Amino acid sequence: MSLSFVAFVSCNDDKENEQSGSGNVPENSSSVLSSSGKERGHSYVDLGLPSGTLWATCNVGAATPQDYGNHYAWGEVTTKETYDWSTYKYGSTSKQLTKYCDNSEYGKDGFTDNKITLELSDDAAYVNWGGKWRMPTQAQLLELCDECYCVWTENYNNSNVKGCIVYKAKKSSDKGESVNKSETPSPSYSLADTHIFLPIAGVYGFPQSLEVYTNVNGGVWSSTLSLSNDIQGPFSAKSMGFNHVVMPPVVTGPYFGTDRYFGLSVRAVIPGNK
Repeated sequence: MSLSFVAFVSCNDDKENEQSGSGNVPENSSSVLSSSGKERGHSYVDLGLPSGTLWATCNVGAATPQDYGNHYAWGEVTTKETYDWSTYKYGSTSKQLTKYCDNSEYGKDGFTDNKITLELSDDAAYVNWGGKWRMPTQAQLLELCDECYCVWTENYNNSNVKGCIVYKAKKSSDKGESVNKSETPSPSYSLADTHIFLPIAGVYGFPQSLEVYTNVNGGVWSSTLSLSNDIQGPFSAKSMGFNHVVMPPVVTGPYFGTDRYFGLSVRAVIPGNK
């Protein structure tokens, strides 16, 4: 079992906001927050990040910011009924990996390929949305947490959806700061300000493969593999987790990761040029 950055605990199964099937779901323009532009019909926001990375306003498979969207295993580009090792595309167990492996101890019959970043054919953001869209790297997840002002909300935009509002920081002292459930956010920030919203969409595969733990934890994949010198090794990948206690969102690393067969959300980015 992977040592995860967020303790995924059981709660009621809530699939009301789950989008199934294709990840290329048309956005509801009346519900999409103000954006900086669009790429292939999907809105993005410029959060003023040093790298110039632009973040999508919705999860892949979601029509609005508060929709959960689809869940994907790491390196897979379609949804499925069951998320566990028996259904994982690139390995039947944690030590039977057939792609993305830098240590023969974890590869099937000693397999290694030393690939540490998802290829475009295995990138759920690119395959479903195309164009310049990509899954974020671990570095881009870290930048988001370090450069923005994060606020937990129990009711985003009167949608009754919990999650993390990630604001473009208004001043340097706000960067990397966060407000959890028991704290009061700065009155200078409101939904009229530039932001993205990360809903608590839960995760498939922990520990029952058909259950989604929502209203407790959120998780977003990166495109970055955990390496063999991490505690888990390459059967896990880097991700970002958040809940009302773990604020700002926590990015796994350098020693931890999330098992690759887990079904997590994907939030697409357009990489910057800096």
